[in-house]
Amino acid sequence: MIVGVGTDLCDVRRIAATLERRGERFADKVLGPHEIEVFRQRLAKVELRGIRYLATRFAAKEAFSKAIGRGMVWPMTWRACEVVKATSGQPHIRLHGELATWFEARGWQAHVSVTDESDYASAFVVVEQRPLDAKDCKP
Repeated sequence: MIVGVGTDLCDVRRIAATLERRGERFADKVLGPHEIEVFRQRLAKVELRGIRYLATRFAAKEAFSKAIGRGMVWPMTWRACEVVKATSGQPHIRLHGELATWFEARGWQAHVSVTDESDYASAFVVVEQRPLDAKDCKP
């Protein structure tokens, strides 16, 4: 059963301007531990790739916060939600701390898709009730 759906469209130019104004402090506020490493690597190689990466993660976290129905209100925080890639390249939501506990207690799972093109980054998140395991069903 779908619990919530969230989407967000982010202007990459706005992210670039904020990054220029506030420096890496902005990225440190938005990105989790794994994401900040990837961001720094991409930024060092090709600046625009780093900026687009930051924009997709920003959009994904906004979309996730909408899908769980909380917005950016505790336990949802920027750094407690990360978008990481599986070896196949598929993006996944990884949660930390109180947000992870809160989310898992509800038996939810999240699916995320991110994309960027020129001046825009977009994300789409679906949160659903995790199916019950056979061991969870009572006879």
